[in-house]
Amino acid sequence: MAAVRDLRGILFFLVVIVGMAVVWRDLRYDFSFSSDMRQAELARRKEVVTSTMTSVAVQTQTEVVTEIIQIQQEQATSERASAAFVILTRNKDLKGLRETLAQLEDRFNRRYNYPYVFLNNEPFSDDFKERIKSVVSGECHFGVIPTEHWSYPDYINQTRAAEARKDMNERKVIYGGRESYHHMCRYESGFFYRHPLMDQFKWYWRVEPDVKFGCDIDYDPFMFMQTNNKKYGFTISIKEVPETIPTLWNTTMNFMKEHKHLIPEKNLMNFVTDSNGGYNRCHFWSNFEIASLDFMRSEQYSAYFDYLDRAGGFFYERWGDAPVHSLGVTMFLNKDEVHWFDDIGYFHSPLWNCPKGDANKKCWCLEEDSIETRNKRWSCTLDFVALPGPNA
Repeated sequence: MAAVRDLRGILFFLVVIVGMAVVWRDLRYDFSFSSDMRQAELARRKEVVTSTMTSVAVQTQTEVVTEIIQIQQEQATSERASAAFVILTRNKDLKGLRETLAQLEDRFNRRYNYPYVFLNNEPFSDDFKERIKSVVSGECHFGVIPTEHWSYPDYINQTRAAEARKDMNERKVIYGGRESYHHMCRYESGFFYRHPLMDQFKWYWRVEPDVKFGCDIDYDPFMFMQTNNKKYGFTISIKEVPETIPTLWNTTMNFMKEHKHLIPEKNLMNFVTDSNGGYNRCHFWSNFEIASLDFMRSEQYSAYFDYLDRAGGFFYERWGDAPVHSLGVTMFLNKDEVHWFDDIGYFHSPLWNCPKGDANKKCWCLEEDSIETRNKRWSCTLDFVALPGPNA
C-alpha cells in the first residue's frame, strides 16, 4: 500500500507540473482582449487544467491558475513609477470613457495595473464608479473638484467675461461661447495637479473619453520618462487657432521680462517662435501628455500660471490648456527633457499619431493617417524633431 501511495504521489506531482506547464505556455501570449474576454480566457485556462489534472480537486486547480497569474503580474509590475492616469470627465461620458479605458487596458495597463484618478466638478454617480471599475485593472480614485478651482476668482469681471463669450460665440470662435469650457481650460492649465488625490504621485498620463489607442504598448512609458530624465511627453503637436489667444504671447513675453531669474539659458522657445519673434502657434496637444508632476508643481510653472490667471485670458479670451502647457514647457525645459512618443498609436478626433515602419506592425492604425504625414503644414512635430539638442 505504501508503494501505491508513493506512486500516486508521484503521479499527482507530474500531473500538477504538466498542468502548470500548459497554463504557463498560454500565459506567454500577449492577448489584446477586453475585460469580459479576459474572464472568458481565464475560464478556458481553468478547463485546460481540469482536463489535464484529472485527479486534482477543483479548488486546487483554481489556486494553481491564480498563483501563476499573480506571478506573471508581479514580474511585469516589479518596477513601477509613482504614477497614475488622470481623467477629467463627467457622468454622461461613461460610454465613451469605458470604450477608451478598455483599449488602454488591453494595449498597456493590464500588464502594469497603474491607478486612475477621475475628476469631476460634480459628484460621480455610484453607477459610473461601478461601471468604470469593471473595465480597469488599477485602483480607482474618484474626486470632486474644489469649488474655488472651478469658479470665477474675485479679480475677474464676470460681466466682461459674459460679454466676451457672447462676442466669441457670434464670431464662431471654437468653444468660445461655452462657459464650462473656459473653466475646464483654466483647471487643466493650473489646478488638476493640485487636487489632493494627485499628491501621492510623481507622474501623470492624461486621458480623455472617446480617444483611441491603436498599438500595443509593450514597455512602460512612465519608467521610460523617469529613467531618461524626461519631464514632458506628447504624441501630437499642431498650430493653435489664433482667434482663441490674441494676447497670450504678449502676456507670456511680459512674464519672461519680469521673471528673468526663472528662465533657463537653454530652453525650447525656438520651437514656438516665428522668424519675426512672434508666436508661430505651435503647441503640444495636451489631451495626451505624460509628464512630471514635480515640473507642474515647480516654482517656475506655478508662477507662470498665476501670472496668466491674473491677466484674465482664460475668461476674456479662450486661452486653452494646450498652448499654456506648451509655452510653459518650452520656456522652462530643454529638448532633451521633452519626448515625442512616435511609437504610441493615438487618436483624438480628428487626428492620429501612428507609428511608422516596423513599429506599425503592432498597430491597427495606418501610418499615412498620422498628422505629421497627412498634413505637414498643420503639424509641428517634425519641426520639433529637427531642433538641435541643448548641447549642440
